[in-house]
This record gives sequence, C-alpha cells and structure tokens, in this order.
Amino acid sequence: MAKKLIVAALSLVVLLALVMLTVTEGWLAAHEGPGTITELRVPEEIVTDRVAEQAAAISAIGENASKQILFGDLHVHTTLSFDAFLGSLPMMNGEGTHPLADACDFARYCSALDFWSINDHAEALTPRRWKETIASIQQCNAVGGNGPTPDTVAFLGWEWTQVGSLPENHYGHKNVIFLETDADKVPTRPIHSGGMARMALQGLSAKRSLQLVALDPNKRMLEFARYLQELRQTKECEPGLSERDMPADCGEGATTPDQLFAKLNDWGFESMVIPHGTTWGYYTPPGSTWDKQLAGDLYNPDQQFLLEIFSGHGNSEQYRDFRGAEFNADGQPVCPEPSANYLPSCYRAGQIIEERCLLTGAEKDDCAHRAANARQDYTNLSLAGHLAVSGESTADWLDAGQCRDCYLPSFNYRPGGSAQYITAITNFDDPANPRRFRFGFMASSDNHRARPGTGYKEFFRRGMADPTGPAGPKGARAFLVAQGEPLPYSEAVDVGRALMSSVTIDLIKTDSPTRKIDVPPLLLTEAERQASFFTTGGLIAVHSQSRQREDIWQAMQAKEVYATSGDRILLWFDLLNAPGGNTVVMGGDVQMDNAPQFEVRAMGAFEQLPGCPDYSINNLTPEKLEYVCRGECYNPSDTRKIISRIEVVRILPQATPGEDVRKLIQDPWKTLDCEANQLGCTVTFSDEEYAGLARDAVYYVRAIEEPGMTVNADQLRCEYDENGNCIKVNPCYADWRTDPNDDCLGTSEERAWSSPIFVDWKKTEPGQQTTSLN
Repeated sequence: MAKKLIVAALSLVVLLALVMLTVTEGWLAAHEGPGTITELRVPEEIVTDRVAEQAAAISAIGENASKQILFGDLHVHTTLSFDAFLGSLPMMNGEGTHPLADACDFARYCSALDFWSINDHAEALTPRRWKETIASIQQCNAVGGNGPTPDTVAFLGWEWTQVGSLPENHYGHKNVIFLETDADKVPTRPIHSGGMARMALQGLSAKRSLQLVALDPNKRMLEFARYLQELRQTKECEPGLSERDMPADCGEGATTPDQLFAKLNDWGFESMVIPHGTTWGYYTPPGSTWDKQLAGDLYNPDQQFLLEIFSGHGNSEQYRDFRGAEFNADGQPVCPEPSANYLPSCYRAGQIIEERCLLTGAEKDDCAHRAANARQDYTNLSLAGHLAVSGESTADWLDAGQCRDCYLPSFNYRPGGSAQYITAITNFDDPANPRRFRFGFMASSDNHRARPGTGYKEFFRRGMADPTGPAGPKGARAFLVAQGEPLPYSEAVDVGRALMSSVTIDLIKTDSPTRKIDVPPLLLTEAERQASFFTTGGLIAVHSQSRQREDIWQAMQAKEVYATSGDRILLWFDLLNAPGGNTVVMGGDVQMDNAPQFEVRAMGAFEQLPGCPDYSINNLTPEKLEYVCRGECYNPSDTRKIISRIEVVRILPQATPGEDVRKLIQDPWKTLDCEANQLGCTVTFSDEEYAGLARDAVYYVRAIEEPGMTVNADQLRCEYDENGNCIKVNPCYADWRTDPNDDCLGTSEERAWSSPIFVDWKKTEPGQQTTSLN
C-alpha cells in the first residue's frame, strides 16, 4: 500500500511538472505572428482625388506651392511590443491580438494615412519577430503599389526604450526608422536599450508566467506565456564584435545614445533617430533635463534631427520653471517647494501623511516631522515615489506633479525635456563651436493597438487611446503593487533590483520604517493615475514633392515637417526676406542682420462624417471593419474647421553660459487673430527687435482651431476652490471604475505646430557684442 502511495505521489509530481513545463514553454499556444494583410489597395481614383482636393485648397488659400502635404504616423506598436501584449490580455480589458497586419489595414482603410512606420519595442523583438516584421512591412507596401501614387507608404523601424533610474543616466525613448525595407538593407537584428527596460522583461520569469496563467487561465494568457518564453530563449550577443560578425539569432543592446548611433553607423544604412516622450514623467526621473545630450558623442544632428513633441501620451512642447525634484550641493535629490501652477508630488506626499497624522490626534510638531520624512522618502524613490505613502489612491494625489497651464500635457510633466527648453539650451564646452539642437517638430500617435493615425475622430478611448488597466480584482492582483493600509507615516521603501540598482549617490536618510518590494519596474510607476492623460494622438505632416517613399524621406531630412494634435490642418510657414530674395521654409535656417519677415497660411481640418467611406466598407470584411476600425474611419465632409488664431513663439538660444532659460522662451511672443473663414487664415509679421538684439533667434508658429471635443482633454477632471486649487479629482480610469463607454470627452483646441525657422545673427562688424538677457 505504501509503495502504491509513493508511486502515486511521484506520478502526481511528474504530472504537475509536465503541466508547469507545458505552460511556461508555451506548448499549448501558437506563436504570435504578423497576421494576414488585406490584399486590396485603396482604388487609384480615390488617391488621385485626394491629391486634387488638396491642390484646390492650396489654390484657394493663395499658396503658390509645388509640394503636397502628406500626413503620417511614425510611432506605432503592435502586440509584438511587450506592453501592448500585456494590454491585450482579458484581465487587462484587452481586445486580443493586434498584429502588424492590423496596423497596415488600419493605416490604409481606417485612418487613410499617406505613410506610417512600425516601432515595436526592440527589447521584446526576437530575431524571428524582426524577420516577420520586415516581411509584413514589405507586403503592406506591395499591396499599396510601387507607382507614383501608392495608397500608403510603410516604413520599417523599432523603438529604443531606454529608462534611467536617475537624471544622470536617463536618456529616454527614441524611434529608429529606415529608408529601405529590403532585408539586406536594414540591420539583421534590432538594437535594444538594455538596462531597466530589458530588466523589466527578464523579471517576468517562467514562474511568473505560471502564476499569471493560474490566475486567469484562457487562450490569450497561454499565448502570453509562449510570447515570454520565446523572449527568454533569445541570448545576448557577445559584446565587442562588429555588427556583421554577430550571429543573426542573438539580441543586441546599446545602453546609451552614442552607442546606438555608433551601431547604426556601423551598419551604414540610411536611418533617422527620433526622440519622444521627453517630458513624460511616467518613466522620466524627476529633475531630468536634456543638457547632457548636447555633450560628446551623445549629440548627433546627422541622425537625430526630428523631435516628437506630441503624441497620445501627451504634449511635450512647453517649458515651465518647475521640477519634480531638485538637487543639493552634494547632488542629493530633495523635494522642491510648490509654486503657483505646480504642486510637486513629493510635497503632496507630505501633505497626505500630515493630514493622516493629525487625524490620529498626534502633536502638530510630530506630524510636521512625519511630513518632512514623507517628502524625502518620496523623492528618494524617484519614479516609484508614490509607494512611500502606504494605502495611497489616485484621488489622494489631486493634481500633484502636473502642468496646470499646459495644453494636454504629458503625465508628471518634466519641463527639462520640453521642446522649448531643448531649443533654448546651448553647450559651451568648445567656446569656438557652441552646440545647440535644431530639431524639426513632428507628432505621432504612440498607439499600442496597431492603430496608426488614431486622432481622426474622438471615440473609443480604450482602443484609440492607450489606457490599460485591470478588468477586475484578478488583474489588479497580477499587475498592481499591493498598497496596504493608509498609515499615518511614510515608509522608506526598498525596491531592490527593480528600480534603483544603478543609484550612484548617497540618499538623504529618514527615520521612517522600511518596507521591501522586489518586483519588475513595470509595476512600480503610477499606472493608474496616468490613464487620465492618454489622448488619441497626433500626426506628422510633410511638404513632399510626391507620395513616393524617397520624397517623403527627403522632406523629413530637410525638416520640412510639422506636427498636429490629430486633425489634418494644412500649414505653411515661410521667412520671406532671406538674403538674395530667397524664401526659407519651416525647418530651414538662414543668416541675417536685418528684421526677418514671415508669412503663415493655415487651413482647418475637414469635419468628419459618421461611419466609413465605401472603399473601406467594400474592401474589408464586416468583422475586420468592426474589430480594426471599430466601425469608424477617416471620412471627411466638405466643411472645414475654422482656424481661430496664429500664435508665434520666439526663442533666443543661450548666447552665453548660464543665461536664464525662462527669459529666452517667449510664448506666445505674438498672437494674431484670424477671421472665421472656411478658406483658412493668412497672416504676416516681422521681428523689428532682431537687429537690436544682435543674437540668434528661433521662430515657430501654432495654428489653433476653434474649440472641439477631445478624449481626456480634462485629464483628472478637477473640482476647484475659489482660489483655483484642485480640491477633488474624478479620474478617467483605465479599469472597471470608469464606464468603458465613457470616452471622457472635454473641450480643447486642436492645433498644428510648425517646425522652427532658425535665424542666425550675421555679424556685420568685428567684435560686435550679443545682447544678454540675464
């Protein structure tokens, strides 16, 4: 009998081991492939009509332009990206798989884009997935046609997703895009960022996969286990080898931008690198700025010349004089004081703890001490600061950490990465050759559901924007850190390897009790609160000689591009009196010693009709039209929105070390009202101060449309007191707490941002001095 029990027990152990192995190895699920593209292009006459329609608009506004304006999205993810796959799970309110085929079909039939690119996170792209990506992009282009009027042009690329634990080692996210799509004209493998992003994926072990499947057993979860196992099987390339000497089946990393640039140069293929999310505090450490990226080989204007200033993750344009953390003389992070338009999250942590403490009847001095501890405990934790406040909720934080007077700002705004700050700073390491950025401005969606160009209509927040949250308690247990009880004191949380492993400074210690958390960094940031900040995203517009790939690429290289918040606004911005009687277009530069004169022409986007055009209905199956497009497509009427005004921003880049950036960014420098006219708006202006300032100047414009409704425009939906302070929030959650049919619409003014025109001061006398604004 005993022998039979032992045999039975051993058999059970073996069976359980086989089940565990079967699940964690992904044997019960299929490989997540690229899907099947609909092999019907948009009818040629439809594309030709689009070109003719725009030509008529150009003529109507009086613009003498030989180039077309084409709209695209150069920031798109499919469920090959880890965070996108995670968001596709049933327990995360997911829709299921959205592969590359969906992205191609969406760009062609739903959003009617002229061009787009694929940018799945390199950290999760295995060699097999990269090969399938190349093949799928080639197929998408083959369907569109290789003649003079392709219906949509698909570019190949990936996202380099770097995250640092401190400002000193944080460089941020950058999209890498290639001109060519042939396998022998692009790198054999994508280049990931290593570091924290890679660690987040490695932290999801086979054991974790088994736990997730057990928590919510279903087909999609088994596919997720297979997806993770394929990633774990990919070994890292041997360091030190040249690109072509590495085997094709390894994973290659570059931990800093200069390493990324060097590896791309080693390959020698034509590419561009586009930074994005530069103010997004979800992953950017408090106190971060872009100054260090002007130094040494981190600066590479030949490859990095466009900047994504707006996406579905918010606006990164505007500079404000606040920081989420400051640093003392010893380089230690400390919590700054609040200002009129900004409440630091670390400071709010102190308020929360002080309020709780006073409710217990403790002495005021004791509660004030606990508040000071809470401010420092929060600051010490960087991106995970909210965990210092046990039992915290989204409502507790009010609008702490947010830019209160910015247009649709990104979450936990970091102004040291704003486009205006980046444009204003100068590096004087070599006084004879000072460095500064001369970025062209563009926008895209950063959609994680294979939907390029989602901003054509404001609907379906959970699919056209990017909120991801648990569908119920099971998802919350799997993907949220347990917060515990609301204690009347903060905790000095030890997050171990998850976030602060590369800290190189001594933090200011407090006498708070400690708590240890050891989970992947993905689970430590403020995922719940940021859901209120996701919009349907923006677009890049290019002034191109034709619809063909090479001309689109050339327009981007020339920075003859602009950004929109999603509406297809037509915009021209020209300097009229360049030397020799020439005209300088947006993105260009010129040397002058007299007052520059400018002209702006803008025309609003078409109002949209409900539903989809006939070609979309006829070429997509009803099931795909609903699943991919959600039954709504870009479907323009004959009526255009009104441009209400043109705003001009002038930036005077630092001419001497230490110049106060606040005085150099003049926003708006001029506001020019427009008449309500379907035919658009034309304005001119000049800078009569330029010659007197005798220094370089940068100008760009915003074309602002009449107010309309936008997903998440009100973000946290604050209630305010008589002094304008946020006293209560009504967040737009990604989880079960907000009705899935609530698109959280609010009023906003859609807009377009031109690329700057860079006007450099031409010295007319030897030794002529520049005017300092200090």
